[in-house]
Amino acid sequence: MRSHLRASSRASALVAMTTLVVASAVAVPASATAADEGARATTAGGAVWAWPVAAPHPVVRPFVGPPNLWSPGHRGIDVGTTPGAVVLAPDDGVVHFAGVVVDRPVLSIAHAGGVLSSFEPVTADVAKGDVVTRGQTVGVLDPGHCADLSCLHLGARVDGEYVSPLVFLGGVEPSVLLPTRG
Repeated sequence: MRSHLRASSRASALVAMTTLVVASAVAVPASATAADEGARATTAGGAVWAWPVAAPHPVVRPFVGPPNLWSPGHRGIDVGTTPGAVVLAPDDGVVHFAGVVVDRPVLSIAHAGGVLSSFEPVTADVAKGDVVTRGQTVGVLDPGHCADLSCLHLGARVDGEYVSPLVFLGGVEPSVLLPTRG
């Protein structure tokens, strides 16, 4: 019972954090330029990030969150695209990692609010510590993630917890906790 309450509290905190991040990231800082305001305005409807590859953006494999941190799951989405596609930063941030993990080139970007985006297989044009801006080219898609077609694996974490990247791309409405008692 105690672990269920802990897991329930943790899930509630993650939902609240994700909702807060999404809501706060849509706000435009006072110092934003007119171009920045236009880019942010196009993200109305919940989208915070720009898509990291050119349209169309078919999600060929959805996010499947594991029931436990150690359980199997698909901790991101696979976005169908063209071979050798240019990969763009979905939002402003700092390159957290650019290198090879096991046998694949991986790139991750730290964004405001404890949000981390990750991309694979991507040969990075940037290095750890580089500041990147929304829409900036950060790498090129390598072949090999999806067996039958070319695709980009896009992941998202909030304070270390995996969430569906569609929350930031406007494809998923943020969760709202409702009262269980009248």
